[in-house]
Amino acid sequence: MTKPKLRIGLIGTGFMGKAHVFGFASAPRVFDLPYDLELHTVADITVDAANRAAAAFGFAHATADWRRIIDNPEIDVVDITAPNALHKEMALAAIRAGKHVYCEKPLAPLAQDAYEMALAAEAAGVKTQVGFNYLCNPMMTLAREMIAAGELGEIRGYRGIHCEDYMADPAGVFTFRHDPAGGGALADIGSHALATAEHLCGPITRVMGDCVTMIGERPDGKGGTRKVEVDDVGRAFLRFENGATGSIEGNWIATGRKMQHDFEIYGTKGALAFSQEHFNVLHFFSTADAKGRQGFRRIEASPDHAPYGLFCVAPGHQLGFNDLKAIEVAGYVAAIAGKGPEPFNFRKGLRIQTLVETIQTSSREQRWIDVK
Repeated sequence: MTKPKLRIGLIGTGFMGKAHVFGFASAPRVFDLPYDLELHTVADITVDAANRAAAAFGFAHATADWRRIIDNPEIDVVDITAPNALHKEMALAAIRAGKHVYCEKPLAPLAQDAYEMALAAEAAGVKTQVGFNYLCNPMMTLAREMIAAGELGEIRGYRGIHCEDYMADPAGVFTFRHDPAGGGALADIGSHALATAEHLCGPITRVMGDCVTMIGERPDGKGGTRKVEVDDVGRAFLRFENGATGSIEGNWIATGRKMQHDFEIYGTKGALAFSQEHFNVLHFFSTADAKGRQGFRRIEASPDHAPYGLFCVAPGHQLGFNDLKAIEVAGYVAAIAGKGPEPFNFRKGLRIQTLVETIQTSSREQRWIDVK
């Protein structure tokens, strides 16, 4: 039986653009999707760059003008992986054209921008997705299920970090990630720590932030330097609606760390520990184990943890980063077809940006602030 087509237009062809393409390419081969996905048009900053991307990624058409994707009636989904400052303009244009929008995180540099984007999408009735694919990990799903089932008892504490070292070199040039509007480690990668915290432990109600700039200026790439005003390290103490307390950290100068997106959760009956650097494993401690036998046990990802089995029939063989993108794409496509909820829509993206800005305000004012 022939399935209807869902035609994709991609804006931006960097690392995340490539990751999205892997998701679109893999998802139909792993999942029974309600649509056939067609890579229709890709946009980049020059015609040559767009043509190279089309040839490499398998798009039928290429353009140096992203508005051509918006204006093309054949395209159903606009996928935005362009620099953060462009997300709002592109997404609102796509929404006005009645297209579904898949946007990499952060949704927008400012919460007010994200709010306008979420309202526009909801008013138009289009389906949206923000790229938080770490939440698609079967081990993350298992952790959430264990918490909901009461296997950890009452949750008392949470610790989450996202540490990398891609900004650790002070000779590294000033980039769009250093833009005072929406830049900084807390917004760039601490947002993942915040999304994971709420995904597992529920709403955060109060925050106390501490955002620090360690490298005060960087080369501008033109022979001079530019002052850096955003945080290299963003931390926050947290209070959760369920009574738990905790902390998160986003740190892009953590020398030696490449993907330390980790969490630990402590309850009255047990605890969980996880590291993205070994993300096919979840560690579980249970107070129900006999004395002398207690310790963190290793739970290995396997076909028992859906949808792992659709990728591999054997435990221990492991999923990869791009497999998580495929899972994210599958959930989003199902939502477009009306067969499930949006996994992480613009409203949820707004929530994360609101948390980021509340922590930044708390850091400046040096006080606890309630999250609205």
